Amino acid sequence: MISLIQSNYRGFGSGMVPDGLGFMLQDRGQMYTLEEGQNNTYAPHKRPFHTIIPAFVTKDGKPWMSFGVMGGSFQPLGHTEILMNMIDYGMNAQEAGDAPRIDHQGSSEPTGEKRDGVGMVYLESGYSFETIRGLMSLGHKVGFQIPGSYGGYQAIRFDAREKVYHGASESRKDGQAAGW
Repeated sequence: MISLIQSNYRGFGSGMVPDGLGFMLQDRGQMYTLEEGQNNTYAPHKRPFHTIIPAFVTKDGKPWMSFGVMGGSFQPLGHTEILMNMIDYGMNAQEAGDAPRIDHQGSSEPTGEKRDGVGMVYLESGYSFETIRGLMSLGHKVGFQIPGSYGGYQAIRFDAREKVYHGASESRKDGQAAGW
């Protein structure tokens, strides 16, 4: 199993295509800075914030799942939601991806950008009125985004006992799970 995410970042990436190779170079380094003292300063022994986070999970020292959730700053939360759905709620890889998602936008960013306030919790359709009301009663600002803005997910889970691979693909976007 392997987990990788192809991304050019910002539209068509850098706009540079190496002669004769047929692919465009990415520009993921755009979020880094050379200014000392910033969160995303490019320097040795640092791990600047980055949104390319393919994941590989082991269980009892053995491969369990490779997966990824695309979607910029949504990715860390999206990855967490997938794992919670599987580990805490017993969903299989496809169910975990199909379950309604939560996003949070509008607070300070890991890149150092400061915002006033705590932002907004966005809920995908599928949450009950009681859940929405409960979040609001706790003081959360709740909103709703257009479908498709909650990332894109792909996964391969390995069942070590049965020696079987299970594939999952995002139901909100184009894609498929296939094996041979």
